[in-house]
Amino acid sequence: MRIAIIGSGIAGSLLAKNLDGVAGVTVDLYERAAPGEHDGAGTGLNLGPNGFKALRLHDPETHARLRAASWEWRTWVVELVDGTKLLDLDLLDLADEPGARLRWSELYALMREPVLARTRYGHEFTALEEDSAQRLVPVFKTPSGETIRNGGYDLLVAGDGRFSKLRELTCGPIQSQQMGIGIWRLLTSDAGSPFDDYRQWFCGNNRLLAYRVPGGHVYACGVSALNGDSIEAHHKTEEFRRANFLPKDKPPCPSVAWILDRAAAQENDLHWARLQVSPLLRGDSLGRVLLLGDAAQAMVPTLGQGATQAIEDGAIAASIIRKGGGVKEIAAARDTRVEFVRDFSLEATDTMLGADPVAGTLAKSGPEFLAKLKKLYRDVPGP
Repeated sequence: MRIAIIGSGIAGSLLAKNLDGVAGVTVDLYERAAPGEHDGAGTGLNLGPNGFKALRLHDPETHARLRAASWEWRTWVVELVDGTKLLDLDLLDLADEPGARLRWSELYALMREPVLARTRYGHEFTALEEDSAQRLVPVFKTPSGETIRNGGYDLLVAGDGRFSKLRELTCGPIQSQQMGIGIWRLLTSDAGSPFDDYRQWFCGNNRLLAYRVPGGHVYACGVSALNGDSIEAHHKTEEFRRANFLPKDKPPCPSVAWILDRAAAQENDLHWARLQVSPLLRGDSLGRVLLLGDAAQAMVPTLGQGATQAIEDGAIAASIIRKGGGVKEIAAARDTRVEFVRDFSLEATDTMLGADPVAGTLAKSGPEFLAKLKKLYRDVPGP
């Protein structure tokens, strides 16, 4: 079986690593970026405990390396912007082990390191053809303008993210759904940080999030309504941020004041995006294309499941292919699980989509929500 993986992100790199040396399987991994191009890119992320369980069951070596390179995500604290506490969860009451906090660039480097020598960098995927056996032939362009074809593959794997070119060419345009919410993200120095682990603060339906990550940094994120689907110039101003995240009749707590001051001082460093989702799709109708991670299931980031589900995808897909399975078997193993995660993540976003932030947050300490968190964190199948 000849496999080409388009994109050396989380799922693609994990799949390539865990198929290395499998009898009868050859894997080519293609990446648009140059080696080291993303070494300093990105902000921070939190990985759910279920991602670590998937690695512990399917790839203990990566589990150990990732745990050593990250800090534990142990608590989930939610407050109002004046410091009134609404929620304080210990993840070890719900999961088999903690989650993690680290920078995106560190996660990418860790995932890519085992397959670095086998990755074909500087290959931008541009088109598809077929060979005489009706196998798909990906076409690539290099920075020098050279066109590359390396023959037909039995399986093409999309690991190229939520705007996947492979998904678009084989399964049609991606129909993303905008949620009318803008997100800004910042990686800043942790000097003077009044917090450590994962915390959130609400001002109405607007939410701040922050936590420390290795390397002397804090990751901070602000979420607020756009009153439309576009991010306009006025959304990026300090005036807009302070109007959305400062309490009206009392001073902010020290953490909120610290985050807003840092955002003001580093306004040009803010990364902007819109909250959106796209429909789950695992592959094409002929079983020649497998979609993994955000290429298959872009979801809201509320529960930290975007990168976490990419880990589950890569580890579990490799386990199934090693046993002779294909797209159909991977879909059977993954899609019901992913639909639950997507639906639950959207449910947990209620306090940013118009629900009462106090009542909605308090409900997250109730038995129904906690039972779903336990299912999220623990229901990961083994090999």
